[in-house]
Amino acid sequence: MKTTTSLLILLTALGAIITPMYADAATSPDVPDPNQEFTLTGAGATFPYPLIDLWRVEYNKEFNNVNLNYQSIGSGGGIKQHIEKTVNFAASDKPMSQKERDIAVGTLHIPESIGGVTVVYNVPEIPNKGLKLTGETVSKIFLGEITRWDDPLIAKDNPGLNLPDHEIVTAHRSDGSGTTFIFTDYLATVSPTWDEQIGKGKSVPWPSGLAAAGNEGVAGIVKSTEYSIGYIELAYAFQTGMTFASIQNGDKTAFIEPTLDSISAASSGVADTLPAAEESWVDVSLVNAPGPDSYPIASFTYLLLYDDLKSVTDNKEQAKAVIHMIYWMITDGQQHSASLLYVPLADKVVELGKQGLSKITYDGETIWNYEAEAAVDLGIPQWIKDNAKWWSEGMISDQDYINGLQYLIQQGILKV
Repeated sequence: MKTTTSLLILLTALGAIITPMYADAATSPDVPDPNQEFTLTGAGATFPYPLIDLWRVEYNKEFNNVNLNYQSIGSGGGIKQHIEKTVNFAASDKPMSQKERDIAVGTLHIPESIGGVTVVYNVPEIPNKGLKLTGETVSKIFLGEITRWDDPLIAKDNPGLNLPDHEIVTAHRSDGSGTTFIFTDYLATVSPTWDEQIGKGKSVPWPSGLAAAGNEGVAGIVKSTEYSIGYIELAYAFQTGMTFASIQNGDKTAFIEPTLDSISAASSGVADTLPAAEESWVDVSLVNAPGPDSYPIASFTYLLLYDDLKSVTDNKEQAKAVIHMIYWMITDGQQHSASLLYVPLADKVVELGKQGLSKITYDGETIWNYEAEAAVDLGIPQWIKDNAKWWSEGMISDQDYINGLQYLIQQGILKV
């Protein structure tokens, strides 16, 4: 421990009075003009709809002059309306394809949350959450190669279960769906046969089964049809009390129940490899992620915005309201995610979203100059505290600490 406590006191005092440049600048977009009423429009994915609808309510409590009208029509419909520029923003669980990006030039992908797709079933003889399925088994069921519940491949992974001698009824989405994209992305990953014969996409040529629109439609089929199986988003399964299977992890070492923790495990570590908002997200996927606790059918869900909002808003003030609401969703709004079984975004993913929002303009005019204001977030006071601690413990020298402070002052990053 240093004995020159006077220097520590001096440096600590210096840290208390040093302020970052731009400290008076706002660290978030301007709030919507309280003297105007705004109706904002969005459309797309049903996968995040429960969360978006909760955000609609909670955001309006804070900004009661802003109302959100979000149409839960599926990711395909959302991307279509985004391309046609009939909404302020869209939502999709599937990243836009390169072809779609070429049509909708200037599209930004802003991750809004992380969710899981569950394999739900209605088999009276099988107890709640008792069924275990491998990727191979799931793919063969939806390919029509496994047609009865007492099939040996199902029985092998479920010793002791009373598997009935009944025909399996499969249920899938009839609309273009990000949930379908996630599910078929998983099936194409675990099954070469599925990849070759069916592939992945918002809509695919299902070999057989009953079809309905939306997560709620598939859930309705499974709930009302004994011996059926389908796929729906975790929040829908939870809210409706449906029974879902545990799915074998990507490591093939365990059967994993879809939970906040297991979905979060699937997304851990990907933040460092994600593209910028304006870049292509085509190859981003969380399915069959490695790790003993990773649930294998998980995905980001995205908000899609143009980098110039003039073509999809009435005026600059409405554009500013759009940016503020999206900013709120990926920051303050994340506190509501867990209540609906969505995984909150990691800090690094939120930062990607902020950087994306900072690129949005109105008729070429910057709306939120986040890069200039980012100096507030550099953590300079924390740098001083950390270095004071390291100095006091003898980990850095007196002169090195002083030189560091002087350099920051000389560069204009700090002022006294």
